[in-house]
Amino acid sequence: MKSLIIAFSLLLSVATTSSFANETTVTPKVLKSFNSTFNNAKQVAWTVTESFYKADFEMNGQYVTAFYLSDGTMAALTRNITLAQLPVTLQADLKNNYDGYWVSDLFELTTENSTQYYITVENGSEKVVLKSASNINWTSYKKDKKS
Repeated sequence: MKSLIIAFSLLLSVATTSSFANETTVTPKVLKSFNSTFNNAKQVAWTVTESFYKADFEMNGQYVTAFYLSDGTMAALTRNITLAQLPVTLQADLKNNYDGYWVSDLFELTTENSTQYYITVENGSEKVVLKSASNINWTSYKKDKKS
C-alpha cells in the first residue's frame, strides 16, 4: 500500500509539472541581478530561450527589455525612444538623408561596451532599417521595396 501511495504521488507530481510546463522558470542569479538593477520595475514578463533570459517590463513610464545570461550578467538592454532622444548628430543625418520618410520604429540597444540605435524609416515605395554605432551617422542595415 505504501508503494502505491508513493507511485500515485510521483504520478501526480509529474502530471502537475507537465500541465505547468509553459511557466517560465528564471534562475535565482538572474532574478537577483534583475531586482538589484531594476527594483522599481512593474509588469515584468519573462521569456527564456536557449541563450538568454529576457525580461520585458515597465519602469518610470517606459517599456524596457533586458537580456540576461544564465550567470546573472546583463547582456543587453533595449528601449523604445523618441526622435528627440537621439543624439543631435543622428537627428541631423536623418533629416539630411531621409527627409520625406516617416519613422515607424526607433530603439536604443545598450550593452556593456556600447550604445547603438536602430531606426526604421519608410516612404511610399521602400522601408529602410538604419543602424548607428557611432552616434554620428546612420548606416543601412536592411532595405526592402514595398509592393
